[in-house]
Amino acid sequence: MHQVEICFSPDLIQHHELEGKIVVVVDIFRATSTMVAALANGVKRILPFADLESCRVMQDQGYRIAGERNGHTAPGFELGNSPVAFLNDAYAGIQLAMTTTNGTQAIEKSKGAAEILIGAFPNLQATVAYIQAQQKDVLIHCAGWKGRFNLEDSLYAGALVKSLESSHSAVEDGALAMKSLFEREGHRLKEYLSQASHAKRLQNHGIEKDIEFCLTYDLYDLVVKVDQNGFLVSI
Repeated sequence: MHQVEICFSPDLIQHHELEGKIVVVVDIFRATSTMVAALANGVKRILPFADLESCRVMQDQGYRIAGERNGHTAPGFELGNSPVAFLNDAYAGIQLAMTTTNGTQAIEKSKGAAEILIGAFPNLQATVAYIQAQQKDVLIHCAGWKGRFNLEDSLYAGALVKSLESSHSAVEDGALAMKSLFEREGHRLKEYLSQASHAKRLQNHGIEKDIEFCLTYDLYDLVVKVDQNGFLVSI
């Protein structure tokens, strides 16, 4: 049986082996949820950037640009980090360059893995089915919040560990703990995660619709991965 483990922050990724593994990057509030929503609603591909300036200059190459820092749209960017902005094919057909506070940093630090997938609740089961077909060990890379543990990414990790239990064993403490937490709280996901510190930050910004979307299971039957050229694409 293959193994699944959790890295709770990009600041801890150096303690995990990437080679030969599928890494699932997760930033529930909101980067990876937004990426899934955008690609499910017709965005052609997304090019992630760790820093604002590298992303900003892509506007001169025909990309629409999305930039977020500390929950707000970054100055000079057309779009921020809202999944609901992409619904109803609002930006279908575009190429998007994107940078966020935490999620795109985690993608950058996942390079070296056999594959990098983008994880979110709205495509959880599609991601599970894809992973089980690949027969590789899995590392779930939580984006966290500025290097710290956060509840929403870690609970998603527990959901993924639980969903993979027929094919992947959780042999390290973090995966075992988050699987147990999900088994206890996953049936009331929205209520439980309303306590999360980042959910409260976002509520203060008046974007409850984003939170609702990010915590909805299995809206889309698609898998999002980083291709050989570094773009996020749906398969």
